Amino acid sequence: MVENEQTAKEIALTLLKIKAVKLQPQQPFTWASGWKSPIYCDNRVTLSFPEVRKSIAKGFAEIAVQHFKESTLVAGVATGAIAHGVLAAEQLQLPFVYVRSSAKDHGLGNLIEGRYHEGDKVLVIEDLISTGMSSLKAVDALRNAHTEVLGMVSIFTYGFKKSETAFKEKNCKLISLTSYDYLIKAALETGYINNDDVTSLNNWKQNPEIWGQ
Repeated sequence: MVENEQTAKEIALTLLKIKAVKLQPQQPFTWASGWKSPIYCDNRVTLSFPEVRKSIAKGFAEIAVQHFKESTLVAGVATGAIAHGVLAAEQLQLPFVYVRSSAKDHGLGNLIEGRYHEGDKVLVIEDLISTGMSSLKAVDALRNAHTEVLGMVSIFTYGFKKSETAFKEKNCKLISLTSYDYLIKAALETGYINNDDVTSLNNWKQNPEIWGQ
């Protein structure tokens, strides 16, 4: 789900402008999963642009106030959403923690880094939603720590059916600032891609596991 259409358009255009997103239907990328993909999204690039990271933090804060106003804690998903989570927490003047992909194998063996309390109402910040598996793993970690996850906000989502189903099954509300669909529209309007590319890009979203084989 995308909260604000205007914000979604603006951020999609910005991601293209600063080259945080690259679209190459004719020369696809290979993801770590082995999937062939016409798109590569690296939201860490947004941190290098003060006005961009500020607008993202502002967007997160607006969604938090509108949908998750009971939040007492902000949690970022490591590593991509740590910095954005801190910026959002600063906007909201709330404590911050981050969730590791796995517990440390030394020291205290923490999975969640930072100070939190049982019963905390948590807003989770994520940079990118693909299948949703790693994001929901963080949700499980927070719930296992006896906190209440109110929902998750991300910069970008591909909008795969698999991820939408997974979030519903975990009963975790997800709102994104922008999405794959808005990105494709912005790329077409600006001449970044053509109509033939759009067909290929839409086919990929429907069957990303087998696209390009």
